[in-house]
Amino acid sequence: MVGEPSGRAEARPSTRTDSRERAEARPSTVYFVAGERSGDDHGAALLTALRALVPEMRFVGRGGPKMRALAGGKFRDWIDDTAVVGLWEVIRRYPFFRKQFQATISEIEAVKPNAVVLIDYPGFNLRLAHTLHAKFPELRIIYYISPQVWAWNRRRVSQMVQFIDLMLCIFPFEPELYNASGLRAIFVGHPMRSVISSRNAAPPRDDKLVGLFPGSREREVKKIFPVMRQAALELSHQDHDLRFVISAASEPLAELIRADLCGKHATGKFSIVTGDARTVMGRVNVGMVASGTATLEAALSELPFVLIYRVAWLTYLAARLVVEVKYLGMPNVLANREIVPEFIQHKAQPRAIAAAVARLLIDKTERTRMLTDFAHVTQRLGRGEASVNAAEAIVTELRHAG
Repeated sequence: MVGEPSGRAEARPSTRTDSRERAEARPSTVYFVAGERSGDDHGAALLTALRALVPEMRFVGRGGPKMRALAGGKFRDWIDDTAVVGLWEVIRRYPFFRKQFQATISEIEAVKPNAVVLIDYPGFNLRLAHTLHAKFPELRIIYYISPQVWAWNRRRVSQMVQFIDLMLCIFPFEPELYNASGLRAIFVGHPMRSVISSRNAAPPRDDKLVGLFPGSREREVKKIFPVMRQAALELSHQDHDLRFVISAASEPLAELIRADLCGKHATGKFSIVTGDARTVMGRVNVGMVASGTATLEAALSELPFVLIYRVAWLTYLAARLVVEVKYLGMPNVLANREIVPEFIQHKAQPRAIAAAVARLLIDKTERTRMLTDFAHVTQRLGRGEASVNAAEAIVTELRHAG
């Protein structure tokens, strides 16, 4: 049922066999748009699930290297050029995005797909959906990984119903919001439930190792890592045996971090691991995590952590005008209370952060409380079949559209 944690796409009754047989009788072309690395990950899992259901389905569009490897053909890898953060970076690169926007519409017009599947990336994809509906009113438009309009602009929902046919949601509270406005929405589960397993068989954590996760974009790292580094040094003064491992999303970001560390006191206590955040989360005892997808990843990895976020002040002030939720970290949003300490903007002070991390290192009661809260959050995210459920919903939508 819609909104139920099972994640089954039951808005239109069908079985997997029935969906597969009908879809295979009329092979379809689907155009995908993903604009960030996380979208490429989710898109690749979705393409894999779709191919298992409908081997003849043709994939075209724009995404990252993982999606391109599965789709082949003329599928475009554009991720390195499109991942931006902050209002002012988007404005600065407006000519580039306008050009890509028009090129995407031209590609869709040439391909004539049966449906377009938009994956996250709301700044680009919501505008694209609106334009596509106006230009090609018969084109089926499906959105996977709902844009978080419930956080920054709930009024957009009443507009989205006009140009989106089906919303595939990864959080359990989202379908009710969309359905109330007349937009068909299904909870399919969260994709991370499929890729992060329980720690039952995991090696023990290193009691003296703290993880720093400063984000996946250059501007995030520049703003957030210096705060994390100073908090780490504060902790090191309190416990000389502590060590710190920094998770860098890419080698360029690792170089940026090395440059920041150069010449700083006690830098020998820091090590850098590139491109393997999940493994780092499994080793460390406590984390400092930049706001974003990594906060939910840490919760699913059963890693006690504190949340840190800083952006340019103009970006922060603009966000304050539109953000409609109490919390920034998704574990807190799902719990509807602060189960993870949040240190945002001017509150992101190294001494306060160090004190919160120290409590999680020392206080077993505090650690147990947070881990218990994480378990409750995890239970709300489905059973780990998000890509399969989303693929079934897409195949069913194509069948009914035909």
